[in-house]
Amino acid sequence: MLINFLQSLYDRNSELPNESEVYRQLIEDIEYFSIAPQVYFYLKQQNRLDLTPPFFQNRLKNMYNQGLIQNLFIKNQMEKILTSLDELAIPTIPLKGILFAEKAFGHFAARSTSDIDLLIIPDHLNIVIDCVKKLGFTMEEECAPVHFHCSLSKEIPGSPIPLSVEIHWDILKQKTSRFDITEFWAEAVPLKQYTFIKQLSEHHTFYMICLHAWRHNLDSMKHFLDILQCISFLGDQIDYDKLMKDAVRHKTLKRMVRTLAIVYRTFPLFQTICPFPFQTNKGIWWQYEAIRNTSFRNTKVYLDYFDYLFFSFDTLKHQLHAVGEWIFPSAFELAFEQKTNERIHVVDYLKLYHKRCSGFIKSLLLHR
Repeated sequence: MLINFLQSLYDRNSELPNESEVYRQLIEDIEYFSIAPQVYFYLKQQNRLDLTPPFFQNRLKNMYNQGLIQNLFIKNQMEKILTSLDELAIPTIPLKGILFAEKAFGHFAARSTSDIDLLIIPDHLNIVIDCVKKLGFTMEEECAPVHFHCSLSKEIPGSPIPLSVEIHWDILKQKTSRFDITEFWAEAVPLKQYTFIKQLSEHHTFYMICLHAWRHNLDSMKHFLDILQCISFLGDQIDYDKLMKDAVRHKTLKRMVRTLAIVYRTFPLFQTICPFPFQTNKGIWWQYEAIRNTSFRNTKVYLDYFDYLFFSFDTLKHQLHAVGEWIFPSAFELAFEQKTNERIHVVDYLKLYHKRCSGFIKSLLLHR
């Protein structure tokens, strides 16, 4: 239901649903996936919002306005950070978030965001951390040894969730590819009035959005919409030949093909907008049910998840590294998965293995 509705937003010739009950289910899904700003923006832009029931319009507008206020605050905070870094002559590239909403959707409030992501050069990490801390982001989270970012945050008056600044020096884990972030820097272009602040090229913006969606295994319709909007916005400017050649060099080809094939198969309309030349049988329709309903965990869902975990890599070496990390996660990653701040012991690994095995066995018994 939601997928058909979202596809209709990109096809102005399609008719919107008529039944109120359909809209009641749609608004629940839209809220669950935090995509109200996108839906509201599409309908307003197409002058089709009035074709939906009043209760749907009101709830959608309320969620949009909440996102507008939050994005406005985050935009203000981001601009302060970028201005400070520019004055320090620190090259920085904002990722996703407000800038992506402005670029791909046409308005900073057309896509909700909850944090600020910055790409920097590793040598500048300590300077950037000091700069961000001086702007009030003093809550520092422990950084995983093999990860590619660290996080600082600060409390927001009236909000139970702090605002975080994620400082990235890469966008993929070590030893899982031959990805070279310097290529992104080489093609980055100046951003607005800044001297040292840049933005990714359109080619690398699309590449990064696809990799980000893969990293989350397309676990939200928000990732689908990010990719769809890039395709809609860029159209003929997307060069899949160049994208796949880059992916072959970087050993990210399986990730890119898997992600884009799932998106195109879920939203076939986009084959007419910008045809995708690859096909795969991975990630079929039941994946959406698993995303929306956390109790829906049949064997196919588990098998697809294992395929994502272990077979999204282009080389045997990278696959073995992924398998090793899953079987023997670091103490940091285990603590994160177990949602604990206490010291990790051997028994915690046993609990993890029991949890994984029992979940898979349950899926075999309940969904045969």
